[in-house]
Amino acid sequence: MKKYRLLSVIAVMLLSAFAVRAQDQQPKTPEQKEKQLLEFVDKEVQRLSSILQLEYWQEFYVDSTLTHDYKAMSEELEGMQRAKVENTDLYITIQDKWMEQIDRTYQKFFTEEQWKKYWKSGAKRAQEARDKRKNKK
Repeated sequence: MKKYRLLSVIAVMLLSAFAVRAQDQQPKTPEQKEKQLLEFVDKEVQRLSSILQLEYWQEFYVDSTLTHDYKAMSEELEGMQRAKVENTDLYITIQDKWMEQIDRTYQKFFTEEQWKKYWKSGAKRAQEARDKRKNKK
């Protein structure tokens, strides 16, 4: 179940941040999007800290990594939406690129034991899914 938690958290965040919902007549303001992103990042930092027993400095790096990379991913995806790109594979490719970047960054400052726990908590399965999609192309 823990393996799917990371994937489900990411999926929920991405769906709520980027999906266009027919019943939602009012688009979110940039401030609302920013608040939603920061809340997600805070919850993810707390989750990873609990699972991996992160040091304070590691929590800072997780927070910084997620804040930067999710903002960059969001900007890239929104650019695709503004350009009216309809190919969902391109959106998935962008998401995969940023998720791999996050993993590479984590690996730099997690200890070997923390990395193994992180990998077992769902990151390995997510990487395998990304690799499978990449190999299909």
